[in-house]
Amino acid sequence: METTFADRLRSSMESNGFKQIDLIRLAEERGQKLGKSQISQYLSGKTEPRPGIMELLADILSVSEDWLAGDGYGSSSYASSSSLSYATPSMGSAGDDASQTDSVTGSQEGATSKPSPSPAPRPQAPRRSRSRRASRQPEMENGVRMFTKSHKLDNVLYDVRGPVLDEANRMEDQGVHVLKLNIGNPAPFGFRTPDEVVKDMQDQLRDCEGYSDSRGLFSARKAIMQYDQLKGIPNVDVEDIYTGNGASELINLAMSAFLDDGDEILIPSPDYPLWTASATLAGGRVIHYVCDEQANWYPDIDDIRSKITPRTKGIVIINPNNPTGALYPKEVLEEIVQVAREHQLVIFSDEIYDRLVMDGKEHVSIASLAPDLFCITFNGLSKSHMIAGYRIGWMSLSGNKRIARDLIDGINMLSNMRLCSNVPAQSVVQTCLGGIQRAKNYLVPGGRIYDQREYVYDRLSQMEGVTVNKPDAAFYMFPRLDPQKFNIRDDDQFALDLLKEKHVLIVGGKGFNWMTPGYFRVVYLPRMHTLEDAMDNLEDFLRYYRQ
Repeated sequence: METTFADRLRSSMESNGFKQIDLIRLAEERGQKLGKSQISQYLSGKTEPRPGIMELLADILSVSEDWLAGDGYGSSSYASSSSLSYATPSMGSAGDDASQTDSVTGSQEGATSKPSPSPAPRPQAPRRSRSRRASRQPEMENGVRMFTKSHKLDNVLYDVRGPVLDEANRMEDQGVHVLKLNIGNPAPFGFRTPDEVVKDMQDQLRDCEGYSDSRGLFSARKAIMQYDQLKGIPNVDVEDIYTGNGASELINLAMSAFLDDGDEILIPSPDYPLWTASATLAGGRVIHYVCDEQANWYPDIDDIRSKITPRTKGIVIINPNNPTGALYPKEVLEEIVQVAREHQLVIFSDEIYDRLVMDGKEHVSIASLAPDLFCITFNGLSKSHMIAGYRIGWMSLSGNKRIARDLIDGINMLSNMRLCSNVPAQSVVQTCLGGIQRAKNYLVPGGRIYDQREYVYDRLSQMEGVTVNKPDAAFYMFPRLDPQKFNIRDDDQFALDLLKEKHVLIVGGKGFNWMTPGYFRVVYLPRMHTLEDAMDNLEDFLRYYRQ
């Protein structure tokens, strides 16, 4: 079977797990320039590269230039000098059919295809070391094939709902009452959706039986656009807004569209772990920058700068922050924007708690400070309107969209593939954003969230060996246990011991990609009597606990 240059190029790319963008990047690292249309023409068989580019491609793909070009591969001189192993290339049937058709019809427009005289063996292009690409034999148990999870999940973690929660569920199944301070889900703690929102969804259900536009209902996106305008976010149109089944879906979608294997992205530590998990699943390399506990948990700008490399592509901020409850001031955001500007980074900003700010402070959207950069801002109604179960969030593309046209194409593709988000939930966006913001009543003295924050902060601050920063927003705290007093080496073990002995459920700091032991997150959404019991049990536990 004869093969064309296009076949050999495609096969070599597949063996290395390379996409077109990888060839462009690796050529750039070697001081050469390849264009996407140029590579597309090579792959379609319309043309072949000149000798200098052929040599470059062979070097990138770790194959013989002679073999790639179709010249004299298998000659004794080459065979004797080569130290590479050989394997028969695996071509897809569609690729074979296409090459045969081109050969017959002469549709290569003057290309000088140089087929090998036989089914061409080729140097086996080295596999990349990522475990996700490693092949493995089917696992057998007593002659039965066992199915294991994908290698893509090897380094993906989401311990907010991990083994400690599994143990809590097991205990509850046995009749144990567990005091849950582990998850930011308002409804189980008595926070109700405003009646107006429920009524509006009910009235519109008949109109929500079909798919919407993949981006979302026009009315919802228009309301979000107007909200963004009030926040000062520049250059946002209705077509720049995408609704999702919660902001979580869109975080995953954005990371998949943005990251190639090995691309680096800066994510805060501690973080909401979905960011690290989604970026890792997308093939990216997560680089965590430090948020400084001694500076109200604000991002450490010097640490951010120290971790930027030529492969750094974007930066994530979570503001207000989960798990610390920190609200970043404008001055800190301006410093982050300046770093992103200097290094031409895309900014991803998670602002799901922007309407849950206390003490008279105001949230500033980082996109409002970066009109010259490309920004993606994530938000939603799960927390501010107590409708986490409705699953409605959105992302807004803003700023310099010209530099991200290809990325936006990718976002559109993935958005189209999932058809649309929950249409009934989209139908209440306009009501939620345009009406009275009842959550504000929770955030002032006398309001549940404010008063419960004050209570939990005061109790934790008075416990011997515990330090905690008072949060400005959301409904989380991230206390620290004195390492000299408690000798904490494993946060998960601490959480498990507290659960088993005192029936209090929290999440250890490691679950938020904070690697210093002795931290944990407390959610202060439960009613006051639950918080009182939980704080009493925690204080008693810490009187004697040591690891």
